[in-house]
Amino acid sequence: MGRFTRARAMVGVLVLAASLTLTGCGGDDKQAEFAGGTGAAAEATAAPPSGAPGSSGDPAASGTPTPSGSAAPALRVTPANGATRRPISTEISAKAPSGGELGEVTLVAANGDKVPGRWRVDGSSWVPSTPLKYATRYTATVTGTGPDGAARRGTSTFTTMGKPGSMIGSGLYLADGHTYGVAMPVVAEFHPGIPAKDRAAMQRRMFVRTDPPQPGAWHWFSNGTQAYYRAPEYWRPGTTIDVRIGLAGVPLSNGRHGNVDRTATVKIGRAFEMKVDNATKKMTVYEDGKVVRTLPVSLGKKSTPSSSGTMVVMEKKEHTTFDTRDEPDPENQYVTEIDFAQRLTWGGEYIHAAPWSEGQQGRRNVSHGCVNVSMAHGRWLFANTKVGDPVTVRGTERRLAHGNGWTAWNLSWAEFVKGSALPVPTGGAGPALR
Repeated sequence: MGRFTRARAMVGVLVLAASLTLTGCGGDDKQAEFAGGTGAAAEATAAPPSGAPGSSGDPAASGTPTPSGSAAPALRVTPANGATRRPISTEISAKAPSGGELGEVTLVAANGDKVPGRWRVDGSSWVPSTPLKYATRYTATVTGTGPDGAARRGTSTFTTMGKPGSMIGSGLYLADGHTYGVAMPVVAEFHPGIPAKDRAAMQRRMFVRTDPPQPGAWHWFSNGTQAYYRAPEYWRPGTTIDVRIGLAGVPLSNGRHGNVDRTATVKIGRAFEMKVDNATKKMTVYEDGKVVRTLPVSLGKKSTPSSSGTMVVMEKKEHTTFDTRDEPDPENQYVTEIDFAQRLTWGGEYIHAAPWSEGQQGRRNVSHGCVNVSMAHGRWLFANTKVGDPVTVRGTERRLAHGNGWTAWNLSWAEFVKGSALPVPTGGAGPALR
């Protein structure tokens, strides 16, 4: 059987505007070659460690004195005045010796360009909305009020570092402006992976905001190459999801820096779900919670069983070719033209039309791991599904392996949040930025 390797996929991964590479139906024995993770706003509010994005890394911070005649102390702004070689992921923070509240931040480059940004919900720092520029001087001005209501102000001028020589690659499996199914996770990818000691700081640079608001959490793969973001339940139909993976310039413990920010704004469509039962050899299709069609299927035979678990439609190809000539077992080597193919796993499992097995559909499993349907049903499904629609298969001889596809929904919420690098509030975190 053919296998889809992550190395072959990396060119298409980096924004996933291009299609995912196709292979034939198959198992998951090679699916974990590259799996790992994080994505857009791990939305937790713990303060960053020293040297992490959002902290100065400087021994002291400074600010301008208050106007002559005023006894109110100035705000102490970080980065410190005169700081050099700051990462382009630098965030602005300030403190008043006597306490009080912080107000507006103005960040201006030497050429006069203003940088927009937003405060974190916890008030720990102000996050520029775009990466800063390399080797550029910036002046940050922070205003606020003291406990007595008196105005406070502080400024700092600092310089960013030059462009680093060693960077990591990244990807985001969302295309700006597209509409996805209710189970579409935010999937961020890093190559090579984010070291374990850096994941909490990196997760603070991954921002997700939903409208209407829905709490969520991040889940990292063990090797740090991928992270999923999802809510406790499927997204509400009609949700807008704004994502920013603020990787650009983030310093990592392995001496590398992040390459670029990845951003996307996407919509979630209607609720469309497919459930496949091996006991009955049928697929039941639901739209907005109502059964709209029941159709016969043929799943993987015992030597090449289909995976049981909750998967997500990852890619759709109206016409393609399955080429499994790299399989070691001659019985599983073939080249076949396929219609209405919808990828479910990296290991090569699809829903697709299989006119050659129509006589077996609803009666017996004869595929190499795919969900076979008739030509008519394959055409209908293809016309109605979206990338991100959930597909649940039950009762087969093999369980879906974590990371064999976008398996975020194959974990319970309790299991999922254990993969976060930051604490997750009960029920999930809200947006990190105001």
